[in-house]
This record gives sequence, structure tokens and C-alpha cells, in this order.
Amino acid sequence: MGGILNGVKIVDLSRILAGPYATQMLADLGAEVVKVEAPWGDDTRQWGPPFTSGFDGQKVAAYFLSCNRGKEIVNFNLKNDAEEVRSLIDTADVVVENFRPGTLKKLLGPMPKNVIVCSISAYGATGPRKDEPGYDVALQARSGIMGITGEPDSSPVKVGVAWIDVITGLNAGNAILAALLHKEKTGEAMSIDISLWDCAIAALVNQAHNAIASGVNPIPMGSSHPNLVPYRAFEASDGWFVIGVGSDRQWNNLADLLSLNNPKEWESNEGRVLHRLEVEECVSAAVSLRTRSELEQMLVGIPCAPVNTVLEALSDPQSIARGAVTSHKGVDVLASPLRFMTPQKENKEV
Repeated sequence: MGGILNGVKIVDLSRILAGPYATQMLADLGAEVVKVEAPWGDDTRQWGPPFTSGFDGQKVAAYFLSCNRGKEIVNFNLKNDAEEVRSLIDTADVVVENFRPGTLKKLLGPMPKNVIVCSISAYGATGPRKDEPGYDVALQARSGIMGITGEPDSSPVKVGVAWIDVITGLNAGNAILAALLHKEKTGEAMSIDISLWDCAIAALVNQAHNAIASGVNPIPMGSSHPNLVPYRAFEASDGWFVIGVGSDRQWNNLADLLSLNNPKEWESNEGRVLHRLEVEECVSAAVSLRTRSELEQMLVGIPCAPVNTVLEALSDPQSIARGAVTSHKGVDVLASPLRFMTPQKENKEV
């Protein structure tokens, strides 16, 4: 694994997913991460089944393993052991915490001025909701992402993983790296205020901008795209298969390969969006006659894929070639997705 952040020490006071995910990424980059857990452990240790053997050989929920590799774990009760935790923080470059705003100071007092503090909360340190709690599912509901996910006219559907927690963890990692660079340049240790809310709203990207520009609320569209056609899952003879056309050139290639009707009004993406139903029915009819394997072989150069299960994705030849699953202390875990290219080694995993 990489040593880019060798010499950086992080005290991780966070729990669940967003904070631990951020610190795991930094540990993958070589930082020393000391995770402080309550005597009863992180909540996710019990978030099973399934349960399996952990990095210490003890029974633990598989969930916990997804965001806690590469860390030294110590147990303290912050209310009773504040002095010990404060001594640990005095040796750190970064502290990551996800208490409600203001709680860390109440528990441990002011943080040292030379330590970067990354505070992760549901709604941030300011605003009318700053004291409200929030798990990922509640943020998915309030942020609007649940309002555009799923099939039309169906009950609300959340993204299949804790999407907002993961995005927040990635944003927190980026912010910490920027703060470390700022401290190296100026000597100033910054405080970082990261919220699940801000990250969720920012991650609405094109859907939010569509709403801003049009004044119209986006709606759930299943696997379809509001701005591109055809761009969705179609039912092949042996399962579901996704085709994602992102340009007129790709559309023309698809029409040729599947021998599709291609009237002039379908030649531009705007025309295909305006004639969405007819275009999708045309593609659907052609796809239904073929297996997923046949379609993959036919549609070379067209963004497409079978709708896989998780185990199918993990065993895909590309996952195997890229080492998507690795081992840490004898436990199978998802590998860091970061690959750094060097002159000496073409593809170096960090």
C-alpha cells in the first residue's frame, strides 16, 4: 500500500460510515490512523447479519469491515477518559469527529490550535437544522434524491448503499488533504465543517440544475436518464441489459448494429428525448430478441452492460485483473480504488 501520507497522524473519533470511510482512505494513503471507539465498540460492529471474523479475529458485522481497515483501534469512554483522549489528540495532525455540532468541545474542551479538525454532521454547524440528527436514509429522503429514484408512480426508493455517507466521506477526505496542504504552506491548522446535507445537495448535480433552469421538479424515471435517450435498462431474452447512448454518433452506431428504425427526427439527442417513448420501444423490441452475451458481443463501442448482481460484479474479469478484492490481516476486503502511475511501475495500487 502507499506511503504518500507517511508521517501524518489522524485521530478518528467518528463512527458509522462517513467519517470512518474518510479515515480509511487516508490510511490507505499511508497515514497513521488511531480510531477511538467507545468500550462497547462502533455501532456498525453489530450491524449484521452477516457476521464474520474481523481484523482482530473476533466476530464482527461485515459492515464494519467496509470502512475500518488499516487503523489502530483503541477504546475510551470520552466522558470518563477525556484526559487520555486529549493526550492522544495532542500528538495528532488531524482529528475527525461526527458528533452533533458543539459536542466535541463539551466533551474534550478546545482542540489544540495546531491540529486540523474535520467535523462531520448531518446538517452542518449552522442553520436551523444544525442540531438535528440524521442517518443516510433520512438525508436521502429530505435531500430530494429519494424523490427521483425508483420507478414512476411507485413508493419511494433509496439508493442501494449509504450513498450520502460515502459521498460525504470522500468530500471529507478531499477537504482534509487540502487542509494538510494549506498547513504545510502557511502553518495554519483549519477547522472543516462537512455535512451530509451539503454533500447530498451538491451531488444532485444535473438534476438540481435541470430544476433550477426549468422550475420543474425532476421525477423518478427508473433507470432512464432525464437528458439522454436511449439510456436505461432493457429486458433481453435472459435478463436485464443497460444501453447508455451519450452522443449522436453512438446512436447511429447502435441503430446500425441493431438494425433499428432511425428517422431524421431521432438523429439528434434533443429529438430522441422528445420522442423518448417511441425510441425506447424500438430499442426494447430489438434487445428482447437477444441474450445479454450476444448484445455485449454485438455492441462493441457502445456503452452497455448486463445488470449484474454484486457477486457477479466482484467476480468480473475486470475486477480480478484490477484486484478489486484484496486481503487485509487475512480478511477479504474491497481494495482501495486509487491507482497511481509511476515511471517505474505502470499501475501502482495505493
